[in-house]
Amino acid sequence: MSGQPSSVRIVEVGPRDGLQNEKTVIPTATKIELINRLGTTGLRSIEATSFVSPRWVPQLADAAEVFAAITRLPGVSYPVLVPNEQGYERARKVGATEVAVFSAASEAFNRKNINASIDESIERFRPILDRAAADKVKVRGYVSTVLGCPYQGEVPLSDVVRVAERMHRLGCYEISLGDTIGIGTPRKAREMLRAVAAAVPMEALAVHFHDTRGQALANVLACLEEGVSVVDSAISGTGGCPYAKGATGNVATEDVVYMLQGMGITTGLDLDRLIDTGLWLSSQLGRETSSRVARASA
Repeated sequence: MSGQPSSVRIVEVGPRDGLQNEKTVIPTATKIELINRLGTTGLRSIEATSFVSPRWVPQLADAAEVFAAITRLPGVSYPVLVPNEQGYERARKVGATEVAVFSAASEAFNRKNINASIDESIERFRPILDRAAADKVKVRGYVSTVLGCPYQGEVPLSDVVRVAERMHRLGCYEISLGDTIGIGTPRKAREMLRAVAAAVPMEALAVHFHDTRGQALANVLACLEEGVSVVDSAISGTGGCPYAKGATGNVATEDVVYMLQGMGITTGLDLDRLIDTGLWLSSQLGRETSSRVARASA
């Protein structure tokens, strides 16, 4: 475990990735309160929403209203997902200073998701990167299906590396590697991260695991041992992808922080406040939290 970091930055994706697949429309006021509650926990990165077309993701149709109303704290970044220049313009109008773009390592997933090849998807967001550089807006990149695809099955590691390297070269300061359908295991996660880290600096990489088969924490641990120091997670284990059949929730922020604290790794987060926020969100969604730590503490 010589590569294990002494501190880890958690990127909270609950307000966007966590809520986007909810069937019942969540009130705008609830989304605003969620983000504001998360801001009191010590998080430095809170993905607030997504400026995609409401036809794609109806749950986040109120992106502009949400972002304009949240309390943005000093030292906290509130990235938003943008699929194209129109989304970038909408985000900038309400004051976004960090955006995220996305592609998949699977050709089949890209076709199903955005009706484009991998190369075409990257060309679509290239103008965003150009404009962001001029506007001094930070850009984060997501690579999904890094450990498997619901449509094509196995995804070659060479494709994962190629997409991640290209996004980083185009200007994404950080690349989040996502196991979109949660089928990865520690050995596969470790091998994937090693392959990408040979082309993209480890300090520019993050990991993003869904917990479909209960492997997410184990996968996070395997990647920590390789030296990754940025982990995406969602409060209360919320999540799911509208375009990935079988994808369930993200690894729960509370569970990740509990594990990290137990390992002596600094996060700067208040676990009790995270648990309270997760329990509150679960009550708003009308279901029990997916976080094992929160359930044990309730």
